[in-house]
Amino acid sequence: MEFSGRTILVTGAASGIGLAVARHLGARGAARLVLVDRDGGALARVDGLGCPVDLLPGDVGDESFWEGAVPFLSDLDGAVANAGVAAAGPIADLSLTQWRRVLSVNLDGAFLTIRAAMRAIKGRAGSIVAVASAAGIKAEPGVAAYGASKAGVIQLARVAAREGAPTIRVNAIAPGGVETPVWDAVPMFAERAAAIGRDAAFAELAGLATPLGRYAGADEVAAQIGFLLSDAAATITGAVLVSDGGYTL
Repeated sequence: MEFSGRTILVTGAASGIGLAVARHLGARGAARLVLVDRDGGALARVDGLGCPVDLLPGDVGDESFWEGAVPFLSDLDGAVANAGVAAAGPIADLSLTQWRRVLSVNLDGAFLTIRAAMRAIKGRAGSIVAVASAAGIKAEPGVAAYGASKAGVIQLARVAAREGAPTIRVNAIAPGGVETPVWDAVPMFAERAAAIGRDAAFAELAGLATPLGRYAGADEVAAQIGFLLSDAAATITGAVLVSDGGYTL
């Protein structure tokens, strides 16, 4: 199987894309998964992955968390830096606290995840995928902190690819809209979902700016991440896979 014998770290693994990635890897022979999420309760409910799992609740933007995680990464073969948070609002109204919260998780967290993985894999072959966003490529009003953090993730992955070569491949994926539970916390979406139904609300959103007319499912993005992690992508490093339904065209 694609990931037979491999130990892979996944952050932001309690829901959405991260959980879908964990399920994808477990179903394809991963020997062990190290799953990280700051929501310890949700993380504890993750099961049925088909392989041994280490559950590490913690904040990916906290360097001391990663110091404590070292023993769990000793035989690491790959990693998915997926943990992220969002904040919306015009730059003029954005507080430094809001800005730092997003950058701490999305960019500091990606840096610390990738650093920990590269240290653990050093001297062996391995593969890392950083989850960025189409918001890191296309400018839109109201997403300065999120967009800047994800643009940073893209460049971080590219530099890591240069430094990790020839043994460690590092790539980024930049999804557009993805049907995940994070949308339920967005008031505008929640209101439309209550009025017309969740599926219809997603279709309405996607129809506004996505040429393909739909958002991706978390399982679809997980499969794309799995491809970048796998030997099928053995000659791909430093790339950014834009998976946005044409949003950035």
